[in-house]
Amino acid sequence: MSTLPACPKCNSEFTYEDGNAYVCPECAHEWSAQAAEPAEAAAKVYRDSAGNVLQDGDTVTVIKDLKLKGSSGVVKMGTKVKNIRLVDSDHDIDCKIDGFGAMSLKTEFVRKV
Repeated sequence: MSTLPACPKCNSEFTYEDGNAYVCPECAHEWSAQAAEPAEAAAKVYRDSAGNVLQDGDTVTVIKDLKLKGSSGVVKMGTKVKNIRLVDSDHDIDCKIDGFGAMSLKTEFVRKV
């Protein structure tokens, strides 16, 4: 594993040092080693379909019928989902829905209660 930082422009992991600068061989971006100091990353803000900020443990309502992949079931509009957990993946919410079990949802299909 490399201890060198990833390229800030293209996120390539194949960076290398050239003197006191870092160089990305994929996009040819160069930056100084002092600028590569890890800064505190801003925490990702999750928002529902109406723009309200979501947090772990919130209760949300599904705003449209959602078909389930691999099943003939449908999560109906208006279904309340309690105690959500926010995750950093393609589906932003992990939750359990009564009658369906564990599931992942996108924030664009829910509204905070």
